[in-house]
Amino acid sequence: MTDRLTVAGFKLGWRTLRVLPEPVAYGLFDRIADLSVRRGGKRIERLRSNYRRARPELDDAALDALVRDGMRSYMRYYCEAFRLPSLSRAQIDGAVVSRGEEELRAFAAKGETVVVFVGHLGNFDLGAAWAATQLAPVTTVAERLEPEAVFEEFVAFRNAIDMDIIPLTGGEDPFTALVRVARAGGRVIALASDRDLTSNGVEVELVGHPVRMAKGPAVLSLLTGAPLYCASIHYEPAPKGTGLGGYRTVVEFSERLRPRVEGPTAAKARDLIQQCADHLTPTIREHTSSWHMLQRVFVDDLDRPPDQRPDQRPDHDSDHDSDHDSERGTG
Repeated sequence: MTDRLTVAGFKLGWRTLRVLPEPVAYGLFDRIADLSVRRGGKRIERLRSNYRRARPELDDAALDALVRDGMRSYMRYYCEAFRLPSLSRAQIDGAVVSRGEEELRAFAAKGETVVVFVGHLGNFDLGAAWAATQLAPVTTVAERLEPEAVFEEFVAFRNAIDMDIIPLTGGEDPFTALVRVARAGGRVIALASDRDLTSNGVEVELVGHPVRMAKGPAVLSLLTGAPLYCASIHYEPAPKGTGLGGYRTVVEFSERLRPRVEGPTAAKARDLIQQCADHLTPTIREHTSSWHMLQRVFVDDLDRPPDQRPDQRPDHDSDHDSDHDSERGTG
Protein backbone atom coordinates (compact mmCIF):
# COMPACT_ATOMS: atom_id res chain seq x y z
CA MET A 1 0.00 0.00 0.00
CA THR A 2 2.83 2.42 0.87
CA ASP A 3 4.54 1.72 -2.46
CA ARG A 4 1.32 2.28 -4.39
CA LEU A 5 0.72 5.57 -2.59
CA THR A 6 4.29 6.68 -3.28
CA VAL A 7 3.92 5.95 -6.98
CA ALA A 8 0.54 7.67 -7.09
CA GLY A 9 1.99 10.71 -5.31
CA PHE A 10 4.82 11.09 -7.80
CA LYS A 11 2.52 10.67 -10.79
CA LEU A 12 0.07 13.17 -9.35
CA GLY A 13 2.90 15.61 -8.75
CA TRP A 14 4.22 15.35 -12.28
CA ARG A 15 0.77 15.77 -13.82
CA THR A 16 -0.70 18.38 -11.49
CA LEU A 17 2.26 20.72 -11.05
CA ARG A 18 2.68 21.07 -14.80
CA VAL A 19 -0.69 22.76 -15.13
CA LEU A 20 -0.65 24.91 -11.99
CA PRO A 21 0.15 28.61 -12.47
CA GLU A 22 3.83 29.19 -11.79
CA PRO A 23 3.36 31.39 -8.66
CA VAL A 24 0.99 28.83 -7.15
CA ALA A 25 3.33 25.89 -7.77
CA TYR A 26 6.43 27.58 -6.38
CA GLY A 27 4.49 29.06 -3.46
CA LEU A 28 3.26 25.58 -2.54
CA PHE A 29 6.81 24.22 -2.43
CA ASP A 30 7.98 27.19 -0.36
CA ARG A 31 5.35 26.27 2.22
CA ILE A 32 6.48 22.63 2.15
CA ALA A 33 10.04 23.76 2.77
CA ASP A 34 9.05 26.02 5.67
CA LEU A 35 7.01 23.23 7.24
CA SER A 36 9.97 20.85 6.96
CA VAL A 37 12.23 23.33 8.74
CA ARG A 38 9.71 23.87 11.53
CA ARG A 39 9.32 20.12 12.02
CA GLY A 40 13.08 19.61 12.05
CA GLY A 41 14.48 16.12 12.09
CA LYS A 42 17.59 14.29 10.98
CA ARG A 43 17.92 15.71 7.48
CA ILE A 44 17.35 19.30 8.59
CA GLU A 45 19.98 18.92 11.28
CA ARG A 46 22.41 17.50 8.74
CA LEU A 47 21.82 20.44 6.46
CA ARG A 48 22.43 22.80 9.37
CA SER A 49 25.61 20.96 10.34
CA ASN A 50 26.96 21.06 6.79
CA TYR A 51 26.11 24.75 6.44
CA ARG A 52 27.82 25.52 9.74
CA ARG A 53 31.04 23.99 8.44
CA ALA A 54 30.79 25.92 5.18
CA ARG A 55 29.86 29.19 6.91
CA PRO A 56 31.43 29.16 10.41
CA GLU A 57 31.17 32.95 10.69
CA LEU A 58 27.36 32.87 10.94
CA ASP A 59 25.59 33.20 14.29
CA ASP A 60 22.64 30.95 15.15
CA ALA A 61 20.00 33.34 13.81
CA ALA A 62 21.78 33.75 10.49
CA LEU A 63 22.31 30.01 10.25
CA ASP A 64 18.59 29.40 10.90
CA ALA A 65 17.71 31.78 8.06
CA LEU A 66 20.20 30.05 5.77
CA VAL A 67 18.74 26.63 6.52
CA ARG A 68 15.28 27.95 5.64
CA ASP A 69 16.61 29.39 2.38
CA GLY A 70 18.43 26.13 1.68
CA MET A 71 15.26 24.08 2.08
CA ARG A 72 13.35 26.50 -0.13
CA SER A 73 16.06 26.10 -2.75
CA TYR A 74 15.92 22.31 -2.39
CA MET A 75 12.14 22.31 -2.84
CA ARG A 76 12.52 24.68 -5.81
CA TYR A 77 14.61 21.97 -7.44
CA TYR A 78 11.79 19.46 -6.99
CA CYS A 79 9.14 21.87 -8.24
CA GLU A 80 11.19 22.49 -11.36
CA ALA A 81 11.82 18.78 -11.82
CA PHE A 82 8.09 18.08 -11.78
CA ARG A 83 7.39 20.93 -14.23
CA LEU A 84 10.44 20.51 -16.47
CA PRO A 85 8.96 18.08 -19.05
CA SER A 86 6.27 20.64 -19.91
CA LEU A 87 8.70 23.51 -20.53
CA SER A 88 9.63 24.59 -24.03
CA ARG A 89 13.24 24.67 -25.18
CA ALA A 90 13.04 28.46 -25.21
CA GLN A 91 11.91 28.46 -21.55
CA ILE A 92 14.73 26.11 -20.58
CA ASP A 93 17.39 28.09 -22.39
CA GLY A 94 16.04 31.31 -20.92
CA ALA A 95 16.21 29.91 -17.39
CA VAL A 96 19.90 28.94 -17.59
CA VAL A 97 22.98 31.18 -17.63
CA SER A 98 26.22 29.43 -18.56
CA ARG A 99 29.79 30.58 -18.10
CA GLY A 100 32.99 29.01 -19.39
CA GLU A 101 31.36 26.47 -21.70
CA GLU A 102 33.24 27.46 -24.86
CA GLU A 103 35.71 24.55 -24.77
CA LEU A 104 32.95 22.04 -24.09
CA ARG A 105 30.97 23.42 -27.01
CA ALA A 106 34.01 22.97 -29.27
CA PHE A 107 34.49 19.34 -28.20
CA ALA A 108 30.77 18.65 -28.69
CA ALA A 109 30.89 20.17 -32.18
CA LYS A 110 33.59 17.62 -33.07
CA GLY A 111 31.45 14.75 -31.78
CA GLU A 112 33.66 14.09 -28.77
CA THR A 113 32.47 13.16 -25.28
CA VAL A 114 33.25 15.32 -22.26
CA VAL A 115 33.07 14.26 -18.61
CA VAL A 116 31.61 16.74 -16.12
CA PHE A 117 31.87 16.45 -12.33
CA VAL A 118 28.89 18.07 -10.63
CA GLY A 119 27.88 18.45 -7.00
CA HIS A 120 24.57 18.64 -5.18
CA LEU A 121 24.16 22.26 -6.18
CA GLY A 122 21.27 24.07 -7.85
CA ASN A 123 19.28 22.22 -10.49
CA PHE A 124 21.27 19.43 -12.13
CA ASP A 125 18.32 18.38 -14.32
CA LEU A 126 17.70 21.86 -15.69
CA GLY A 127 21.40 22.16 -16.49
CA ALA A 128 21.26 18.80 -18.28
CA ALA A 129 18.20 19.86 -20.29
CA TRP A 130 20.07 23.01 -21.33
CA ALA A 131 23.14 20.96 -22.29
CA ALA A 132 21.07 18.68 -24.50
CA THR A 133 20.45 21.51 -26.96
CA GLN A 134 23.49 23.69 -26.35
CA LEU A 135 26.20 21.00 -26.06
CA ALA A 136 25.21 17.34 -26.44
CA PRO A 137 22.75 14.85 -24.89
CA VAL A 138 23.62 13.88 -21.34
CA THR A 139 24.39 10.47 -19.84
CA THR A 140 24.45 9.96 -16.09
CA VAL A 141 24.28 7.23 -13.47
CA ALA A 142 21.42 7.10 -10.97
CA GLU A 143 20.79 4.95 -7.93
CA ARG A 144 17.63 2.88 -8.19
CA LEU A 145 14.68 4.28 -6.29
CA GLU A 146 12.17 2.12 -4.50
CA PRO A 147 9.54 1.26 -5.46
CA GLU A 148 10.72 0.42 -8.98
CA ALA A 149 7.80 2.28 -10.56
CA VAL A 150 9.09 5.56 -9.12
CA PHE A 151 12.52 4.88 -10.59
CA GLU A 152 10.86 4.21 -13.95
CA GLU A 153 9.04 7.55 -13.68
CA PHE A 154 12.32 9.36 -13.04
CA VAL A 155 13.96 7.56 -15.97
CA ALA A 156 11.07 8.48 -18.26
CA PHE A 157 11.24 12.10 -17.10
CA ARG A 158 14.97 12.34 -17.75
CA ASN A 159 14.70 10.57 -21.09
CA ALA A 160 12.19 13.24 -22.07
CA ILE A 161 14.90 15.89 -21.66
CA ASP A 162 17.51 13.88 -23.61
CA MET A 163 19.20 12.45 -20.52
CA ASP A 164 20.20 8.78 -20.67
CA ILE A 165 20.23 6.94 -17.34
CA ILE A 166 22.60 4.11 -16.43
CA PRO A 167 21.31 2.34 -13.27
CA LEU A 168 23.83 2.10 -10.45
CA THR A 169 22.62 -1.43 -9.67
CA GLY A 170 20.53 -4.11 -11.31
CA GLY A 171 22.14 -3.99 -14.74
CA GLU A 172 25.47 -3.75 -16.53
CA ASP A 173 28.42 -2.59 -14.45
CA PRO A 174 27.94 1.20 -14.57
CA PHE A 175 31.61 2.06 -15.05
CA THR A 176 31.88 -0.36 -17.96
CA ALA A 177 28.83 1.28 -19.50
CA LEU A 178 30.33 4.75 -19.00
CA VAL A 179 33.56 3.72 -20.71
CA ARG A 180 31.56 2.50 -23.69
CA VAL A 181 29.60 5.77 -23.85
CA ALA A 182 32.75 7.87 -23.53
CA ARG A 183 34.48 6.03 -26.36
CA ALA A 184 31.41 6.22 -28.61
CA GLY A 185 31.52 10.02 -28.51
CA GLY A 186 28.89 12.70 -28.82
CA ARG A 187 27.73 12.85 -25.19
CA VAL A 188 28.14 14.87 -22.02
CA ILE A 189 28.71 12.44 -19.15
CA ALA A 190 27.64 14.31 -16.02
CA LEU A 191 28.25 12.63 -12.68
CA ALA A 192 27.25 13.94 -9.25
CA SER A 193 30.29 12.75 -7.34
CA ASP A 194 30.68 14.98 -4.28
CA ARG A 195 29.66 12.06 -2.07
CA ASP A 196 31.29 8.64 -2.05
CA LEU A 197 28.60 5.95 -2.10
CA THR A 198 31.01 3.06 -2.71
CA SER A 199 33.69 3.43 0.02
CA ASN A 200 36.22 3.44 -2.83
CA GLY A 201 36.44 7.20 -3.15
CA VAL A 202 39.22 9.62 -2.34
CA GLU A 203 39.68 12.03 0.54
CA VAL A 204 39.98 15.67 -0.51
CA GLU A 205 39.31 19.05 1.08
CA LEU A 206 36.05 20.98 0.58
CA VAL A 207 35.36 24.36 2.21
CA GLY A 208 38.38 23.78 4.43
CA HIS A 209 37.37 20.32 5.70
CA PRO A 210 38.20 16.77 4.59
CA VAL A 211 35.47 14.96 2.65
CA ARG A 212 35.28 11.75 0.65
CA MET A 213 34.25 12.05 -2.97
CA ALA A 214 33.73 9.54 -5.76
CA LYS A 215 36.67 9.24 -8.13
CA GLY A 216 34.66 7.92 -11.09
CA PRO A 217 34.79 11.09 -13.25
CA ALA A 218 38.57 11.35 -12.89
CA VAL A 219 39.27 7.67 -13.57
CA LEU A 220 36.90 7.71 -16.55
CA SER A 221 38.71 10.72 -18.01
CA LEU A 222 42.15 9.22 -17.44
CA LEU A 223 41.18 5.87 -18.93
CA THR A 224 39.39 7.13 -22.04
CA GLY A 225 41.09 10.48 -22.67
CA ALA A 226 37.76 12.31 -22.52
CA PRO A 227 38.35 15.85 -21.23
CA LEU A 228 37.26 16.47 -17.63
CA TYR A 229 35.52 19.59 -16.34
CA CYS A 230 33.75 20.54 -13.13
CA ALA A 231 30.47 22.44 -13.17
CA SER A 232 29.22 24.40 -10.18
CA ILE A 233 25.52 25.23 -10.30
CA HIS A 234 23.56 27.72 -8.25
CA TYR A 235 20.36 29.71 -8.23
CA GLU A 236 20.21 33.48 -8.49
CA PRO A 237 17.26 35.90 -8.72
CA ALA A 238 16.20 36.30 -12.34
CA PRO A 239 15.48 39.59 -14.09
CA LYS A 240 11.77 40.30 -14.32
CA GLY A 241 10.06 38.23 -16.97
CA THR A 242 12.82 35.61 -17.14
CA GLY A 243 13.76 32.47 -15.26
CA LEU A 244 11.46 30.07 -13.46
CA GLY A 245 9.60 31.07 -10.33
CA GLY A 246 11.68 34.24 -10.08
CA TYR A 247 15.05 32.46 -10.25
CA ARG A 248 17.45 31.27 -12.90
CA THR A 249 20.10 28.56 -12.83
CA VAL A 250 23.74 29.54 -13.27
CA VAL A 251 26.16 26.88 -14.55
CA GLU A 252 29.86 27.76 -14.22
CA PHE A 253 32.36 25.42 -15.86
CA SER A 254 35.95 25.10 -14.76
CA GLU A 255 38.84 25.13 -17.17
CA ARG A 256 39.76 21.69 -18.48
CA LEU A 257 41.21 19.76 -15.56
CA ARG A 258 44.50 17.95 -16.01
CA PRO A 259 46.59 16.08 -13.43
CA ARG A 260 49.12 18.32 -11.71
CA VAL A 261 51.07 15.34 -10.38
CA GLU A 262 53.01 12.45 -11.85
CA GLY A 263 52.68 8.87 -10.76
CA PRO A 264 50.03 6.15 -10.74
CA THR A 265 46.43 6.62 -11.82
CA ALA A 266 45.27 6.75 -8.19
CA ALA A 267 47.43 9.79 -7.45
CA LYS A 268 46.32 11.56 -10.61
CA ALA A 269 42.66 10.79 -9.89
CA ARG A 270 42.88 12.20 -6.38
CA ASP A 271 44.47 15.38 -7.70
CA LEU A 272 41.73 15.80 -10.30
CA ILE A 273 38.99 15.34 -7.70
CA GLN A 274 40.70 17.88 -5.44
CA GLN A 275 40.58 20.33 -8.34
CA CYS A 276 36.85 19.64 -8.64
CA ALA A 277 36.38 20.32 -4.93
CA ASP A 278 38.35 23.54 -5.31
CA HIS A 279 35.99 24.64 -8.09
CA LEU A 280 32.90 23.91 -5.97
CA THR A 281 34.14 25.58 -2.78
CA PRO A 282 33.62 29.26 -3.79
CA THR A 283 30.08 28.50 -4.97
CA ILE A 284 29.22 26.67 -1.76
CA ARG A 285 30.48 29.58 0.31
CA GLU A 286 28.90 32.33 -1.80
CA HIS A 287 25.64 30.55 -2.67
CA THR A 288 25.30 28.21 0.29
CA SER A 289 21.53 27.87 0.05
CA SER A 290 22.00 26.25 -3.39
CA TRP A 291 24.04 23.44 -1.77
CA HIS A 292 21.46 20.72 -1.23
CA MET A 293 23.57 18.46 0.96
CA LEU A 294 21.21 16.82 3.43
CA GLN A 295 23.50 13.87 4.09
CA ARG A 296 26.77 13.35 5.97
CA VAL A 297 29.69 14.31 3.77
CA PHE A 298 32.53 15.48 6.02
CA VAL A 299 35.01 12.88 7.20
CA ASP A 300 34.69 13.92 10.85
CA ASP A 301 30.97 13.16 10.71
CA LEU A 302 31.41 9.90 8.83
CA ASP A 303 33.95 8.54 11.32
CA ARG A 304 32.17 9.47 14.54
CA PRO A 305 29.79 7.15 16.37
CA PRO A 306 26.15 8.20 15.78
CA ASP A 307 25.71 9.69 19.26
CA GLN A 308 28.73 11.97 18.77
CA ARG A 309 27.82 13.43 15.37
CA PRO A 310 26.75 17.07 15.38
CA ASP A 311 23.77 16.24 13.18
CA GLN A 312 22.50 13.41 15.39
CA ARG A 313 20.06 13.79 18.30
CA PRO A 314 18.89 11.02 20.64
CA ASP A 315 15.29 11.22 19.41
CA HIS A 316 16.20 10.77 15.74
CA ASP A 317 15.64 7.63 13.75
CA SER A 318 18.52 5.27 13.00
CA ASP A 319 21.12 6.89 10.77
CA HIS A 320 20.19 5.65 7.31
CA ASP A 321 20.77 8.27 4.65
CA SER A 322 17.86 8.87 2.33
CA ASP A 323 20.03 9.76 -0.62
CA HIS A 324 19.49 12.72 -2.89
CA ASP A 325 21.82 10.92 -5.30
CA SER A 326 18.92 8.63 -6.06
CA GLU A 327 17.23 11.53 -7.83
CA ARG A 328 20.42 12.91 -9.37
CA GLY A 329 23.30 11.44 -11.24
CA THR A 330 25.93 9.76 -9.14
CA GLY A 331 29.55 8.93 -9.84
